[in-house]
Amino acid sequence: MAGTRPVFYVSDGTGITAETIGHSLLTQFTDTQFVTDRIPFVDTVERAQEVAGKIREAAVSYGVRPVVINSCMDGEVGAALAESGALMLDVFAPFIEPLERELHETRQRRVNQAHGIVDFDSYHRRINAMNYALTHDDGQSVDYNEADLILVAVSRAGKTPTCVYLALHYGVRAANYPLTEEDLEHDRLPPRLRPFRQKLFGLTIDPVRLQQIRQERRPNSRYAKFETCKSEVSAAEAMFRAERIPTLSTTHTSIEEIASKVMNTLGIHREMF
Repeated sequence: MAGTRPVFYVSDGTGITAETIGHSLLTQFTDTQFVTDRIPFVDTVERAQEVAGKIREAAVSYGVRPVVINSCMDGEVGAALAESGALMLDVFAPFIEPLERELHETRQRRVNQAHGIVDFDSYHRRINAMNYALTHDDGQSVDYNEADLILVAVSRAGKTPTCVYLALHYGVRAANYPLTEEDLEHDRLPPRLRPFRQKLFGLTIDPVRLQQIRQERRPNSRYAKFETCKSEVSAAEAMFRAERIPTLSTTHTSIEEIASKVMNTLGIHREMF
């Protein structure tokens, strides 16, 4: 096994771009444990020098060279970060030169350009989708007429973060429904979900992992017992099979992958914002 490696997502904006790309890269390396830190709004040399100091401290603390996944556009800011001695990975570097050659145009280094609002329509669509996800979280509201999709799963299987991701990045109105003990007594869909079966997608999870997650939330409760987790997951999967609901395990799947597979399966086509 490799050791623990500190990773910094550094950006002149929110850092979401660097973190999203960086996370996709890091998931390819399963023998290393990564400790990550997102540092946004690094848009001056002075701020970059402060961050470089923090990165050097991490190198000393962990005894290994940190990794910096950088989406800062200003070259001087990038140079100041590089003084940390970390492995520097520029998010945009592999693509800029080929694009410049193809387009016969030199890029303009515009800070925050990648993070700005492209248009108000897409911005409001994301905000409305987020409001929808929050008001339809964990069965708070069961009016699903305006839903693009409904995630169905036992408690703590990954429904809420996936709905939030779908709203923020794709403007998808995603609701989620938590299967209760009463729901799981039968292998048929709860009555309130039946009219919307074409919008349903089931999430499942390994009972061992579910027990770990629930134990953190409610230690030593019946809710967190392995037997409870195993029974609920088994009953939920039986329901999904009986009703032919498309299903995906979230145990070793990132939120980005879950969102992509859900949208593709249900035929929802949206450009990422």
